[in-house]
Amino acid sequence: MSLRVAIPDLVSPSYFPAIAAVELGCFRQEGFDATVELLFPVTKTYEELREGRLDFVGGASHAALYAFKDWQGGRLLCALAQHMYWFLVLKKSTNARAGDLSAVKGLRIGAAPGPVDGLKRMLAAAGIDPERDVRIGPVPGAIGQSASFGLLAAKALEEGKLDGFWANGMGAEVAVRSGVGTLVLDARREGSPDVKGYTFPALVASQKLIDAKPELARAAIRAVKAAQQILKRDPARATEIG
Repeated sequence: MSLRVAIPDLVSPSYFPAIAAVELGCFRQEGFDATVELLFPVTKTYEELREGRLDFVGGASHAALYAFKDWQGGRLLCALAQHMYWFLVLKKSTNARAGDLSAVKGLRIGAAPGPVDGLKRMLAAAGIDPERDVRIGPVPGAIGQSASFGLLAAKALEEGKLDGFWANGMGAEVAVRSGVGTLVLDARREGSPDVKGYTFPALVASQKLIDAKPELARAAIRAVKAAQQILKRDPARATEIG
């Protein structure tokens, strides 16, 4: 039996265990042939899962709600990685200190739909009004583009179109390495327990598949777990897979 596993981007290392489970033969060890497909944007990825044209999706847990309203018809099978994988980066000239969320006051911050809700909740919990104290909006030029949102955010920061952004690790790394940005918060490692739990990358299946083939869902979980253990024992395998 051949399985279709889709991910919305090839940039985020948070989805990497799903790729590894296929490339390392972990699905094959469970008796299934599997392929990885890139299907962008994430809304389309989950819609295809809902319609039965995919078997599994590796993606943001919160994004499943685009296709499975109130979780009806969809199920998170397991975590691909732990916690919310977003970074707050501000332009270097703000002289912001690590962990100082108040530095966003009065600034223009770019964020993607979906992840922006995590940012707003995080700021509100820190006593910062996300509607009054800061201007949060989309990254200029990002809508409709197939490039990594984080890379587009880093480019917008460099061009002075934003004062900061809330994006993935790729965007944060590019902005920091180029010298235009300062990392203020790594939510996965430095956020409060509540902040860390807003979202996480997950392996997702339709309820229809789970009901019809529960053994397949269990096999997929075991395949991901096996890939995670292989990568934990030998991180260099990630280079081979990439």
